[in-house]
Amino acid sequence: MTNPFDLRGKVAAVTGANTGIGQAIALTLAEAGADVALVGRTAAEDTAGQVRAAGRRALIVDADLSTTVDVASIVERTVGELGRLDILVNNAGIIRRNDALEFTEEDWDAVVDTNLKSLFFLSQAAARHMVEQGGGKIINIASLLSFQGGIRVASYTASKSGVAGLTKLLANEWAAKGINVNAIAPGYIATNNTAALQADEARNRQILERIPAGRWGEPSDLGGAALFLASSASDYVHGHILTVDGGWMAR
Repeated sequence: MTNPFDLRGKVAAVTGANTGIGQAIALTLAEAGADVALVGRTAAEDTAGQVRAAGRRALIVDADLSTTVDVASIVERTVGELGRLDILVNNAGIIRRNDALEFTEEDWDAVVDTNLKSLFFLSQAAARHMVEQGGGKIINIASLLSFQGGIRVASYTASKSGVAGLTKLLANEWAAKGINVNAIAPGYIATNNTAALQADEARNRQILERIPAGRWGEPSDLGGAALFLASSASDYVHGHILTVDGGWMAR
């Protein structure tokens, strides 16, 4: 039987792949056989080395995802140097924290532009190539705050709620074109974005008490979900938001 999780011959682009969730997903896809373009403002040299150690090609693509200036060139360079683009993982994201009464327009725009606007236009650029190619997979990184309100993260909540809605819209428009658009909603994962919460003794305790698994997630916990959505095993999965949260949403 053919292994549905075999990604040999496929090319993936992963944004924000220098560390954390993006790095873990990039390495999982490489271990399954994909060549990987590593996209972001910070050169993902360490990730590239690990991808190559897994026997796959790695391409570092410098791009500023706080604007839409680089999105077309990301696809062009990936296709030009790696030959195709089968999988896009929209992982890059930022967060700003402040009370809603004090939240600034600068912090609003910075987060929404990076987390939502650039995600849409990069997906659009990738999908145009995928339509010509005959199909592809787009995986967005959503959040528990795609479902919940949270506190002190107004622009992040707005952007991740938007990611959830956009995932469904793009699935509706592109499923018949052979493009699967889905999302992963990570729970509380130990990354740079959650360092402030981990360091806050009271909040950290509250979070752990709510998680049935009893621990913070690790970036590697997202790898299997990403591989499923990137592979032919998910060919009939469209517009789904898969929570990987230690049971948080079930509580």
